[in-house]
Amino acid sequence: MKSFSFLRKKMGNHSYTVIFEPLGEGGYEVIIPAIPTIVTYGRTLKEAKEMATDAIKCHLEGLTKDGEPIPKDIDTEPVTEKLEISLAGV
Repeated sequence: MKSFSFLRKKMGNHSYTVIFEPLGEGGYEVIIPAIPTIVTYGRTLKEAKEMATDAIKCHLEGLTKDGEPIPKDIDTEPVTEKLEISLAGV
C-alpha cells in the first residue's frame, strides 16, 4: 500500500492521523488507523479531506452520545516496499 500523505485533522481536542491512498481509477481512499471502521473516499484530495473530517466528527459524536470512549490516535508511519514474486513455470 502506498500512502500519499499523512495529515493531522483537528477535531476540537482530538487529532487523528489520516492516510489518503490514491486509487488507480482516480480519487482517494481514506484510511484512519485509529478508527478502522470508517470507510470513505473523495474524487479529489480536497474532497477526501472533507469526507474524512465529516466521517470522524460523526463517529466521535456517536461515541459521545452512546457514552463510549473516544479512541486515541495511532501515529504510525506506513511501510511501503515492492516485493518480487516468482511463479513456477511462468
